[in-house]
Amino acid sequence: MRECISIHIGQAGIQVGNACWELYCLEHEIQPDSQMPSDKTVDGGDDAFNTFFCETGAGKHVPCAVFVDLEPTVIDEVRTGTYRQLFHPEQLISGKEDAANNFARGHYTIGKEIVDLCLDRIRKLADNCTGLQGFLVFNAVGGGTGSGLGSLLLERLSVDYDKKSKLGFTVYPSPQVSTSVVEPTTAFSPPTPSWSTLMWPSSSTMRQSIISAGVLSTSTVRPTLTSTVSCHRLFYH
Repeated sequence: MRECISIHIGQAGIQVGNACWELYCLEHEIQPDSQMPSDKTVDGGDDAFNTFFCETGAGKHVPCAVFVDLEPTVIDEVRTGTYRQLFHPEQLISGKEDAANNFARGHYTIGKEIVDLCLDRIRKLADNCTGLQGFLVFNAVGGGTGSGLGSLLLERLSVDYDKKSKLGFTVYPSPQVSTSVVEPTTAFSPPTPSWSTLMWPSSSTMRQSIISAGVLSTSTVRPTLTSTVSCHRLFYH
């Protein structure tokens, strides 16, 4: 099998993850209690859903994912939500205080206290894989956890799993929708070399999607997408 491990970091990463795993379950007919009545294979088989789900001895299909946040509020919603029986409790990791939209707190202080636990949970998932292909990383760079802890976690992953692919699904702050005045500063904090190990979806596809969203929320003339200068003018002028 060819497995992928999803890592959801911070509030944005977890909330995006909730939507993703709900869709995965609907697509493969997996129930909120992690049962899959339509699965008739023995010992997991080679079905497509085994890329994202691990089958237990009891026949449950548990996501190959880790959710981590420095404060418990958002993860508590997962623990008490509709899909609370889908995830293994060890895969839901939360601290006691958030990073307050501060990159340094997420990377150097509070995040540093929890990163080893995160890596231990990821290592357990990786050990259960027969053909680990890589990691899907969901986070936002406008918050202290997504940017700071996300960067720290990538640094460690690049050491332990340097040969594995790491695909990033990153949410960037917008001047139209902002929850904190320090989001731009946090987002543009000096990036560590670990960010260069991430791969993102096709840049042209991402740029098209971002510009489409921007045009819908502003009266800016739609650019021609012929150069990055057009993108710069759209968002900064």
